[in-house]
Amino acid sequence: MIRRCGARPAVLLLAPLLLAASCGLKGADEAGPGAGAGAGAAGGSSSTGAGAGSGGAATGATVDGGAPPSTPMATAAPATTVDPGSLPQTETKPVVDSREFQARLDALWQGIVTDDADKAMAFFFPLSAYKQVKGISDPVGDWNNRLVAIYKREVHDLHKVLGANAASAELLGMDVPSANAAWIKPGVEYNKGAYWRVLGSKVRYRVNGKTQSFVVQSMISWRGEWYVVHLTAPPR
Repeated sequence: MIRRCGARPAVLLLAPLLLAASCGLKGADEAGPGAGAGAGAAGGSSSTGAGAGSGGAATGATVDGGAPPSTPMATAAPATTVDPGSLPQTETKPVVDSREFQARLDALWQGIVTDDADKAMAFFFPLSAYKQVKGISDPVGDWNNRLVAIYKREVHDLHKVLGANAASAELLGMDVPSANAAWIKPGVEYNKGAYWRVLGSKVRYRVNGKTQSFVVQSMISWRGEWYVVHLTAPPR
């Protein structure tokens, strides 16, 4: 009886403690999600804020006129220049509305205006292509000593025609009678290769307020592009 009576007060004493502990745990459980959410919100706002700071700042910067976050720029590959004469000929008929054609025409014009024939060489038929085309014993010597020598002299002569105001001369364009272009086959004109040829193109320009022109005697093609081979003088 003493043991039983002694045990009952112990149980009665422990009950309030268990109840308090249970309430404490319940309160902790109820507070836990809120506290967790609060901690998460605090940490999340820092993380999300950084993310939103990146995205949000970019959006805000765009609206406010500021610069968006910088991004690494890709490094451009170095430009390479391939000699067209190192490639085989094609039967493609040249056009005159391409950027490449205009760039070569501009180079010719700059060579004339500045009296620098080397600049104008960009529009001249390439030596490497000439070696593929001509079936003669010394195409290199013929190209250098005859064709290029005449071409450079004619560039100089055209510069003199412009007169004292050459620097202000304006290129207007080039008229190419493409409909008259002919496909020249091997065996003609000592050729071992073929090409398109067009005669009688006209370069128009303005100097001293007057529109003038000169005739380009002959252009021939390489891989679908026109090149000058005889500038102002007839072939000889």
